[in-house]
Amino acid sequence: MIKTILVPASGDRTDLVALAGALSVAQAFRAHIDVLHVRQDAVDIAVAMSAEPGGGMLINGVIEQLERDASEREAVASRQFQEFCAREQLATAGAASPRTEEAPTAQWHCETGNETRWMTTYGMAAELIVAGRGANHEATARSLLEAALLETGRPLLIPGETAGGPDICDTIAIAWKSTPEAARAVTASLPFIARARHVVVMTVEEGGRSEDQPDRLVDSLGWHGCRVTAERIAAEGREPADALLAAAQGRAGLLVMGGYGHGRLREWVFGGFTQRVLADAPLPVLMAH
Repeated sequence: MIKTILVPASGDRTDLVALAGALSVAQAFRAHIDVLHVRQDAVDIAVAMSAEPGGGMLINGVIEQLERDASEREAVASRQFQEFCAREQLATAGAASPRTEEAPTAQWHCETGNETRWMTTYGMAAELIVAGRGANHEATARSLLEAALLETGRPLLIPGETAGGPDICDTIAIAWKSTPEAARAVTASLPFIARARHVVVMTVEEGGRSEDQPDRLVDSLGWHGCRVTAERIAAEGREPADALLAAAQGRAGLLVMGGYGHGRLREWVFGGFTQRVLADAPLPVLMAH
């Protein structure tokens, strides 16, 4: 069961996509959503800027402008949260315990300082993190996704860019590859699999063959009471990620996958196959590292 969900709120329009994705999960599991906004520390940023060559001349007025920008961003993020809760009739909860609500609830949190550090602190205590890709997939949003996946030890759900499509818990596609990361992603998805009607374990055949044998995984997942099938996908000259997405689109409400690739750790997790899926996936993607 999933009972606590963390959603970072930056004040960007894509916050609403993440909130909607989190709510769909919260409704399925009667879970609580913690929404975290991290306000930048204007003094820390100004000090860092002043350390740059010639930066000392910029310090006058910089702190005041940074404070104004931070206040505006916080106000936008808070307003979007409040309006979302009102529109969806989502009750806002305080810190009282024990929790006995039968319907989803949400709570607003605001901290000041390093966004990655606060994301890690809150993320470690959550059972699932739901984060959007950010507007135009900017580097800041990608860095936050990396921190959520690498530093918290928690699964990360990245919603599709638009609402609608199949139910997230109806049909689940698993991008299977014989790696520990893929295995952990499957484990993280078990609460969803337990509610699924159908699970499709997909392996992409590159060069006309696939070395990944999903038979044992199919047998294991069958014990969860859903129909589980395996499907081999021929790349047919396409990139493996493109072949996978074409097979999953319109059929599955959730794609489960690990991180694939080579090189240094952060390049590996969001490089190659994984980066292509994150950039182009029209459906929600659940990842674990």
